[in-house]
Amino acid sequence: MELKEIPIEKPDEMNVIIGQSHFIKTAEDIYEAIVNTVPQAKFGIAFTEASAERLIRVEGNDEKLKELAAKNALNVGAGHTFYTFLENAYPINILRAIKQVPEVCTIFAATGNPISVIVAENERGRGILGVIDGYGPLGIEKEENVRKRREFLRKIGYKF
Repeated sequence: MELKEIPIEKPDEMNVIIGQSHFIKTAEDIYEAIVNTVPQAKFGIAFTEASAERLIRVEGNDEKLKELAAKNALNVGAGHTFYTFLENAYPINILRAIKQVPEVCTIFAATGNPISVIVAENERGRGILGVIDGYGPLGIEKEENVRKRREFLRKIGYKF
């Protein structure tokens, strides 16, 4: 078995959700979960089949994001995984809906940070072991950092 690090290619501020699922209708069900939760979201979804035709199934409402999702799904090459790229929405807005999709097993990441996927590869294929999301910590927050964090959350409407 061989371990590989596969960087996810995306614009710096773009959000991506990466997960594992188990059924051919994953892309359609995630599509419905997103539009029913954040109708103005633009997105592309790619789902990699792990048996039968073993195709990358692609859905979404934005061609550029669909192409980005498909490209990254092909680069990672792990079966039964999905890649959802978002604009006009944040993962926090749709994660609960995606987690409730019956065939979704795991969410590996939901981020706007630079991200790499760590995969194991054997003679049958690849599987995701985890992700490296963003950067390591530089220290522990101080009172000033706590104040700034809380002010920011209130400014964007997540706390009152």
